[in-house]
Amino acid sequence: VQLQASGGGLVQAGGSLRLSCAASGGTFSSYPMGWFRQAPGKEREFVAAISWTGGSTYYTDSVKGRFTISRDNAKNTVYLQMSSLKPEDTAVYYCAAGPTDAPIRAVFDVGSIEVWGQGTQVTSPA
Repeated sequence: VQLQASGGGLVQAGGSLRLSCAASGGTFSSYPMGWFRQAPGKEREFVAAISWTGGSTYYTDSVKGRFTISRDNAKNTVYLQMSSLKPEDTAVYYCAAGPTDAPIRAVFDVGSIEVWGQGTQVTSPA
C-alpha cells in the first residue's frame, strides 16, 4: 500500500485543521492506521491510531479531547481532525500503516510501522 498525506498548513493557535491520508495499491481496510508527528530536533512521536474496522481509537495524552482520528474504508482514506491547535502541535505529520490484520497497538510504535506516507507540515504559531 502507498500513502499520500495532505491538508497541512498554517493556522493560528486555537484554530482547526483536517489532515487526510489517501491509500492506494492495497487492501486499505486490512490495515490499522496511525498518525505520527516530528518537530524540529525531536524524534518522531505517536499521535493517534485507529483499528482496521474503525471501531477502536487511541490517542497520546497531549491531544486527547482535541484531535480525532477517523477512517472511511470505502474511500481508502484516514483523517486526523485537529482542533484547539497549540504552538506545540507544530510539526511534520505522517500517516502510517501497521501490518495487515494487526491489532490497533501495532501502530503505537515507530518500529512497528509497515508503511509511511510522506509528511505534511502543520504550523500553529503562538
